Amino acid sequence: MWNDRRILELFGIELPIIQAPMAGANLSEMVIAVSEAGGLGSLPCALLSPDKAREELAKIRRKTSKPINVNFFCHHSPVFDVEREAAWKQHLKDYYLELGLDPGMETAPSARAPFDETFLGLVEEFRPEVVSFHFGLPHQELLKRVKDTGAKVLSSATTIDEARWLEDQGCDAIIAQGFEAGGHRGIFLTDDISTQVGTMALVPQVVDAVKVPVIAAGGIADARGIVAALALGASAVQLGTAYLFTPEATISSVHRQALKGAGAEKTALTNVFTGRPARGIVNRVMREIGPISELAPAFPLAGGALSPLRQKSEPLGSGDFMSLWSGQAALLSRELPAGELTRRLADEASERLRSR
Repeated sequence: MWNDRRILELFGIELPIIQAPMAGANLSEMVIAVSEAGGLGSLPCALLSPDKAREELAKIRRKTSKPINVNFFCHHSPVFDVEREAAWKQHLKDYYLELGLDPGMETAPSARAPFDETFLGLVEEFRPEVVSFHFGLPHQELLKRVKDTGAKVLSSATTIDEARWLEDQGCDAIIAQGFEAGGHRGIFLTDDISTQVGTMALVPQVVDAVKVPVIAAGGIADARGIVAALALGASAVQLGTAYLFTPEATISSVHRQALKGAGAEKTALTNVFTGRPARGIVNRVMREIGPISELAPAFPLAGGALSPLRQKSEPLGSGDFMSLWSGQAALLSRELPAGELTRRLADEASERLRSR
């Protein structure tokens, strides 16, 4: 049923559907379900310790022999700036007081681990069929050793220049991440988000610019989006927000409720939770101090000062101070188990393609 079989053959999968790796939102259970259904399940490791990542990979390998993707961030860890952190906490002072917290309390810096020798060791140990990166690629020596395991390498491009750079560096396929996508932008050649492009405009331009297969991501949540992306030249699609509605998603009840609520269609790019632009449902802290704040510490440190506010308010049912990551197509999503969702999306897309 799939005219362009390059991704299917490259990864050894049956369906051109990739479950987006969503740090903090999915673990092995979702990966297993999607891969067993014929798609490509993805394990995000940016928020996992090496020990936790090993535990999750071991679970996956015990329960499925199907291809999987393991995802890493490859940002540069920033130097902690005491003055900037103090200014950020001062900016949040009134919220601390409102919640009965001491504005001068010590807060642990927020952390997301970049790809390094330790994570490389896990790739060499478990040999996932696909390894994907966000924010560019690791340096060439690490990348070479990843490819030496036999893994196919992916990374996200938000511009044509980024796509060409990724191809030149040896990516086997490129994820064209449109402006509609939830979570962190994969932008890495510039800090300017004002000229970021939507999925339906970005995909055909990236397809024309590179020779490797292209995966469309951003604003795709149903068969109509899949068929449209394939028509524009994508070899496969990557869906994230659609999988947040599955029981396998590890998001909080507050996040689930926000995704299903009346405000789910209102998303914006914000840097207040981590220090890098990411798309989420607009909440109180985004409205009042953001969504983009020049005071937010460098990625990923901004979240440290917000953590006590979330810890105090979330148990009360409030999403005022937490990241509610979501793409722009949340209202097109359905509540189904991850495996069933994968198969149903493929079946519905196939039916639409047959009837064209």
